[in-house]
Amino acid sequence: MTRGGVCKEVIESHPKYLRHDVAITKADKTNVITETSRTTEKHTNVVYELLECPMCSKLMYPPIHQCPNGHTLCSNCKSKVHNCCPKCECDMGNIRCLALEKVAESLELPCRHQPLGCHDIFPYYSKLKHEQKCRFRPYDCPYAGSKCSVTGDISNLVAHLRNDHNVDMHDGCTFNHRYVKSNPHEVENATWMLTVFNCYGRQFCLHFEAFQLGMAPVYISFLRFMGEDNEAKNFSYSLEVGGYGRKLTWQGVPRSIRDSHQKIRDSQDGLIIPRKLALFFSGGNRKELKLRVIGRIWKEK
Repeated sequence: MTRGGVCKEVIESHPKYLRHDVAITKADKTNVITETSRTTEKHTNVVYELLECPMCSKLMYPPIHQCPNGHTLCSNCKSKVHNCCPKCECDMGNIRCLALEKVAESLELPCRHQPLGCHDIFPYYSKLKHEQKCRFRPYDCPYAGSKCSVTGDISNLVAHLRNDHNVDMHDGCTFNHRYVKSNPHEVENATWMLTVFNCYGRQFCLHFEAFQLGMAPVYISFLRFMGEDNEAKNFSYSLEVGGYGRKLTWQGVPRSIRDSHQKIRDSQDGLIIPRKLALFFSGGNRKELKLRVIGRIWKEK
């Protein structure tokens, strides 16, 4: 074989070894990256477990307390156990676990409402503040006739109101709602009524109830929006009640169900009807309440 041929053979074969070396290097790098990710995830999970209060299983935030033997506890649980460590029964004193607090600063964790649609990642100490206002957090049941503990998204709550609370459901943006009470002088027992309206593809709750405004017995009617406050501001509504040539009217913006029923009622953000006037509108011997609330919902342009 000629000298040139030898050179040619070497030149053609040499890159094959180079590609083989590169391929091995890439595989090694992938293995290293995968192993590093697993190690980091495992480390984060261990730290995450350390930050869980052993009593309530909730994440601990400063001040994180510890007993002389190193057992940690959150502030809420520390007061519940009367300063006595639940693990070793030592006096907790006022020792803070500064090391764990410092480690927590380095963590970034997903929002607890990730399964509901929030995919943001937050530093450990910002996570709690975000979760309290996260738009994906579950809504409380808007039924105010009892302290219902059910939470969920809008579609689940609508089904819950219909099936579990037997709430009337109506389609349309106008309504003519009648409220009858045989003994209206028992204001504390006149409580309320709730109806849900499906309008513009969204749901609205119409409330009607009686309560004491100072010493005066009154009725109030208002509308709540089943969604966020910034969405509620896209709508307006009006309410009207009357009789015998007189009427009271109200126009406003529905409040989000993020605001509790009691908060809206106590702020008097709705149509307020003094009981004497309500009985006048009812006619007859004024011993029975018969009120008709007429309303309309519209979307602001």
